[in-house]
Order: sequence, then C-alpha cells, then structure tokens
Amino acid sequence: MAGRTRRTRGIILGRTKLSEQDLILTILDQGGSQVRAVAKGARKPGGRFAARTELFCETDFLIAKGRSLDVLSEASIVDAHEGVRGDLDRVSAASAICEVARLTSFEDVSDPFLFAILARALTACEQADEPCRLDLVVAAYVFKVLAHAGWRPELRSCIACGDPDYSRFSVAAGGVLCESCAREVEGAEPVTKAQVAWIAAIIGSTFDQLLAVTVDRETSTFLLSLAHLWAATHLDARLRAFEFLLSL
Repeated sequence: MAGRTRRTRGIILGRTKLSEQDLILTILDQGGSQVRAVAKGARKPGGRFAARTELFCETDFLIAKGRSLDVLSEASIVDAHEGVRGDLDRVSAASAICEVARLTSFEDVSDPFLFAILARALTACEQADEPCRLDLVVAAYVFKVLAHAGWRPELRSCIACGDPDYSRFSVAAGGVLCESCAREVEGAEPVTKAQVAWIAAIIGSTFDQLLAVTVDRETSTFLLSLAHLWAATHLDARLRAFEFLLSL
C-alpha cells in the first residue's frame, strides 16, 4: 500500500465538479508538477475535505494512486491564504495568477521554481496594501514565470535589427522595435523608455521590492494589461479570470 500512496505539499489551482459530493482538484505540487486528484465528499457541507480543498490553499496531501485519477486520502492545511478571501480585488488577482499557473505547469514535469514563485505571489496578494501594487504582483508573476519558461521580452534594443533607439513594443514579435522595423510588424504599439524600464523592473525585482515601490494607476494598469496580452499570446489561451480582473 505504501507504494501506492505519496505525500506532497501543493497549492490548489482549480476545482471541477465530479458529482454531487465530489471534486476533481488541480494541484501544483512542491516539485512543480501538476496533479489531478479526486477529493471525495469535498462538496458536502461539513465533509472532512470541505474546508481543506478551497482554491489557493497550500496543503499537505496524502494521495493514493487510482486507476484513472488519483484519490485524496488526507489533507492538512499549511497556509489557507486567508488574507486573499473576502476581498474581490485580491480574489480576482489570485485567480488570474492560478490561471496562468495551470497553463505553465504539467503532469510529470518537475520544476520547483513554479511552486516557490506561486506561493510567494499568493502571499504578496495578501500583503499588497493598494490596488496598484496588487496589479504589480500579478504582472510580475506573469512576466517572471513566462520568462522562466523561455518567453522573456527583449527590452534593450530592437528585436529585429538591434537598434537601441526603440519606440514600439510588439507582443507577437517578442519585445521592443525601432520605428523602421515596426512598420513591418502588425500591432506594434508605441512605448516609452519609462514603460520599458517598468517591465524590466517587475521581471528583475523581488516581490518584497515591488510591494514597497511607488507606482501610479496608469502605469500599473499598463503593466497588468500588457502581462495579460503577453500570457494570452504566448500561451495561446483565453484567460477568463485575467479578463475579469481587468474589468474591475
């Protein structure tokens, strides 16, 4: 039996209804792999898993190997991220982050960085003391995770010709463009040096640094919108939770 069970810590990314009482959980485990497991009775009020399988919870799991899906045997909350709950802005930000986490993690593919940065980003959602900094947290998570996966924007010089005198940014092309090269790229938008400096800053700064920085609403909205477009384009997916966050 010991060979058919494993213990791991994980963060709950998604919950799918399986029956009147059961859920299928999508979990990012501490190794950075995505796990899907059935939580029996998790939809039943007062059930032993009901309060331990909420979205965003960091939990210690005992998971049994099943024929088609694994089955949750035990669950013990490590960090429920209570500071996110009950606040629409924070819940929406955490949901957008977990949506991207689902699309950048895979079953049987380990990457411990993904678990570490997700746990820190969810804590940062709790710590952000104003909406502008909450926007920075989400945007930073997106750009950091996608840069880690190989989609790092070119911000120093034109991605097409290398000219350091850039004036446009193209998500499809992958970074900044000079005015001449931008004529050949559909959808290349004007960008300022200050905006590009902010993109570089959220990729290179820690969450602690971003939570302490002063940022105006126009800049934070620009970064959040660009992060959404960057993720949707390079992950080739519609990000519904992210779209809801942008609508607030």
